[in-house]
Amino acid sequence: MNLKFLKTVSCLLLLTLVIHSGFPQSKNFTLSGYVKEKSSNETLPGVTLLFPLQQAGTTTNTYGFYSITLPRGSYAFEISYVGYKTLSETIQLNEDTSLDFKLEVESLLLNEIEIVEEREVITEVTQMSRIKIPAWQVQEIPTLLGEKDVLKTLQLLPGIQSGNEGSSNLYVRGGGSDQNLLILDDAIVYNSGHLFGFISIFNGDAIKNIELYKGGFPARYGGRLSSIVDLQMKEGNQNEFHGKAGIGLVASNLTLEGPITKGKSSFLVSGRRSYIDLLVTPLLPKNEKGGYNFYDFNAKMNFHLNSNNKIYVSGYFGRDKLWLKTYNQKDTTRSDYDLGWRNQTATLRWNHLFNPKLFVNNSFVFSNFKFDVNQEEWHKEDYYSLNYYSGIKDLAFKSDFDYFPSPRHSIKFGVNAINHSFFPKALVLEDSLAQDFINEVISINSHELAVYLEDDFEISPRISVQAGFRLGTFILKEKSFVNPEPRLSVAYRFNNSITAKSSFARMHQNIHLLTNSGVGLPTDLWVPSTQAVRPQRADQFAIGLAKSLGKASVEISVEGFYKEMDNIINYKEGASFLDIGDSKSVQEFSYADKIVTGKGKAGGVEFFVQKVNGRLTGWAGYTLSWVKLKFDSLNYGKSFYPKYDRRHDLSLVGIYQLKKNITLSSTFVYGSGQAFTIANYQHSSLLPAFTEGSVAGMRSRHTNSFEEKSNFRGESYHRLDVGIQFKKEKKFGKRTWEFGIYNLYNRKNPYFYKIQFIENESSPIQGKRLRKISVFPLIPSINYKYEF
Repeated sequence: MNLKFLKTVSCLLLLTLVIHSGFPQSKNFTLSGYVKEKSSNETLPGVTLLFPLQQAGTTTNTYGFYSITLPRGSYAFEISYVGYKTLSETIQLNEDTSLDFKLEVESLLLNEIEIVEEREVITEVTQMSRIKIPAWQVQEIPTLLGEKDVLKTLQLLPGIQSGNEGSSNLYVRGGGSDQNLLILDDAIVYNSGHLFGFISIFNGDAIKNIELYKGGFPARYGGRLSSIVDLQMKEGNQNEFHGKAGIGLVASNLTLEGPITKGKSSFLVSGRRSYIDLLVTPLLPKNEKGGYNFYDFNAKMNFHLNSNNKIYVSGYFGRDKLWLKTYNQKDTTRSDYDLGWRNQTATLRWNHLFNPKLFVNNSFVFSNFKFDVNQEEWHKEDYYSLNYYSGIKDLAFKSDFDYFPSPRHSIKFGVNAINHSFFPKALVLEDSLAQDFINEVISINSHELAVYLEDDFEISPRISVQAGFRLGTFILKEKSFVNPEPRLSVAYRFNNSITAKSSFARMHQNIHLLTNSGVGLPTDLWVPSTQAVRPQRADQFAIGLAKSLGKASVEISVEGFYKEMDNIINYKEGASFLDIGDSKSVQEFSYADKIVTGKGKAGGVEFFVQKVNGRLTGWAGYTLSWVKLKFDSLNYGKSFYPKYDRRHDLSLVGIYQLKKNITLSSTFVYGSGQAFTIANYQHSSLLPAFTEGSVAGMRSRHTNSFEEKSNFRGESYHRLDVGIQFKKEKKFGKRTWEFGIYNLYNRKNPYFYKIQFIENESSPIQGKRLRKISVFPLIPSINYKYEF
């Protein structure tokens, strides 16, 4: 797409927004307020208010606020939200009116799972490529080790791949795992994995709402190429004290919530800790101590100052740690080694209502990710110490406005500013034997600033448009990048049950993630764009058809997409940033010397069928897609398939309410083989001979030779998971037993492939044999939960 075309599209979008916003309005009155849960007084996002006779309606925003402007008169309307009883109301609108509504939980629905876009029937909204999931739905789906996982639930949706088995990473519509923007209460999360990526950091007991965008991005979001995952923490019950405790195979958790001032303010705290270290320590030799653990801690408080002002304070703190201590009493030798990674976020938000039509949220945000390695050794009087770390720290401010001029017209606009502090490499080294001491840290500061405007309006009862424009700036020292990003979505309703949709979105990504190709450790290094490593860019086109059946109890959607990516990054052959032992000065460290930039193309078709009501609920998703990358200095300049390319991907999810207190659930997934890079042959060296080599990312003492990247396609992947929950009301609460089996029929799926080379004395080139390595067999799980 050339610059001239981009300028033309941008001007047309802005002109449309200005002209449309200026349409004259007759004398109307505004009905506005908040929709809350009756039992807890917690606000509910995405609630639908429908005025059927007027064929008008609105939904609550992220903070539960709604606004609709109508002529003077009497109106009957319904308020509906998944999992809650529908509320019917009548009002005489003779002046601007503020009313709050409270919805009651539908107890039967709490024992079911319904994947539905918060009662926003897909044929009635302009937005495409979006799914909104209440967090309680995640609790019904069986998962690895029984740990309920937000991100692994998203992996079951079409257009989303998981990468390696068991990983919580997301690969969305051909994009890399670093191209997903993960947001927790307005704070960016830079690393989402516990237990080396097998469990996500998001504790389902502390999450209220999950919203996923994989295309057609609204202008208020930016900074990543492939997807937006926006999560909201629960606010806490304002009326009563409640708690929830659970214990499983890997971790235990406790959640407490209640009022600070009844009806005015509340708190929520939720903690989770693993106990793998407690199980491993007794099995170690007497001269060794070690283990691994992780923990999460979520906290939130909210204060309703008055009808126009609310304050929210929330935070997340989590850490993983792996350590080993050894000692030898005979020669007084001792060594301590540990590595770990941590996430920290904090958000202060202020909601203010200027008038019934204009709402604003201001957020002050802190986010921090750090990976560190520590090593200490003592041998008699000699001492050696090493401390290495890398990370990124953000301070941000964002202001988001919602304006509701009419029932068929809403406007969002705002500003977002972030100060990034990168620590690509820091090293503290002390060696008493060599009489050497090094203390060097490299720090890079940069700034992001973006303004946006988006307008959602109806041209006619059949045609609706969501037009937007985002202008972003990235500044690093004297260098700056200006990134214009037009967005446009259009929907055409053939009738009440069939709607065609299309969208275009341009996205930029100003920061890059360098990650080693091996599996296991979260050695993630975030670095800024420079003159040599420019911001990544993606243009995505999508077109689709949505149909509702039986009053929206069954919804069907088909979407096709095509995406072009530019300035994406990859390591040069053999390069790695984790060179702790390198004698090169930290101050001379340059990540631009280790990577190359290239292009990518992805396309595909997604089919999605979901049933949202009744005793049997669930969905089926199928994706036919491809992705190719091209770097001038990799693979001889030829395009290749990345590892996460899968031609076919199928997910089936079913939840059956056998009885009111018994729930059966199952998932089946199938994916065609991933691409691997396998050594074609291996030359002998003068080093001691080994009989095995391996795929890229694992060291060998022979020299591996590769003709092409992604030269081997692995076996297909498939598995079946099942679960059953038994719930019982007790005198002081409710207990739940859950039993699950991961990989029920014990399919030996490929985790990676290994080459076994066969010695041949008559030739320097050896024979080889391919071996498949599987990691996850049939794994049972058991969990106990008590709510009070």
